[in-house]
Amino acid sequence: MKKKLIEVALPLEKINAESAREKSIRHGHPSTLHLWWARRPLAAARAVIWASLVDDPSSHPDQFPTEEDQNRERQRLFKILEDLVVWENSNDPTVLQAAKDEIMKSTDGNPPELLDPFAGGGAIPLEAQRLGLKAHAHDLNPVAVMINKAMIEIPPRFAGMPPVNPDARQMGSIRTGSGAKGLAEDVRYYGEWMKQEAFKRIGHLYPKVKDKDGKEHTVIAWIWARTVKCPNPACGCEMPLAKSFDLSKKKGKETSIKLVIDNNSIKYEVIQEKTDGKGTVERSGATCPCCGSSIDFNYIRSEGMNHRIHQSLMAIVGEGSNGRIYFSPDDEQIEASRVSNPENILFSG
Repeated sequence: MKKKLIEVALPLEKINAESAREKSIRHGHPSTLHLWWARRPLAAARAVIWASLVDDPSSHPDQFPTEEDQNRERQRLFKILEDLVVWENSNDPTVLQAAKDEIMKSTDGNPPELLDPFAGGGAIPLEAQRLGLKAHAHDLNPVAVMINKAMIEIPPRFAGMPPVNPDARQMGSIRTGSGAKGLAEDVRYYGEWMKQEAFKRIGHLYPKVKDKDGKEHTVIAWIWARTVKCPNPACGCEMPLAKSFDLSKKKGKETSIKLVIDNNSIKYEVIQEKTDGKGTVERSGATCPCCGSSIDFNYIRSEGMNHRIHQSLMAIVGEGSNGRIYFSPDDEQIEASRVSNPENILFSG
């Protein structure tokens, strides 16, 4: 049985360094396709597959009779592998061809097909394809199946085919491109078309937020709190149920929500300050911020079962040039949120 390179030695330092560097790569990386919590580094997957197929020089004593000969050949293979794991070389035809040639040499021109029964984020079958192997990916999780279809099943079907969108046809760019460039162009075109159609239909529900200088920012998120009516007859405010009112604890950028109480009504104001970290809910129950009454969880559960739990908009998260920025709720955002429930919504209880 021939020993493979992975059974003898690997340039682990280079492989590990490139695998770690991948975490900072975003443009063009499959991690931007969809979040997958157990995604494997592509560099490591590529290295493992290649080194599992390529013979170690010790398997060919007729070609490399001495240990010195074997080490020299092993270093040559290491150089191919070190080039192969670099992200910038992922689609370099010269680097890939050198790697494929070694696979063909070690498999007598008949490389095996690769099966990943628990494909997950698709790193292994993707890299198998990159190395010229026929890959099969299985997974029970439908999200993993979707990721693998989008990444390794659909693109090869359209490899070398031109884009078909109207703009490409009008501009006369109907030509065969390399890889899945035509498909990528169509995905960008129709993705933008869907985005614009969505804005036409529901854009009014997602207004932008303005800062103090009048500059508009895209809203990333709306921060809500469930509310329940305080059982104290003398109070009766709609109190928020929140464990904390901190928005950002980053040093120098501490941001929190301040409760502004006026005649047993509560409004929310975003302030650039750090709070004591306490909200209205603890393990023992809740505390009304207006009157200080203690409220047990049985009352809150009862209100919920009787559909008497409501919600209040506490803060808005906007997209800033240097990260997230937070805004107090304004009338436009609150009004946009007042949308009736769909007719087919189901309530439990």
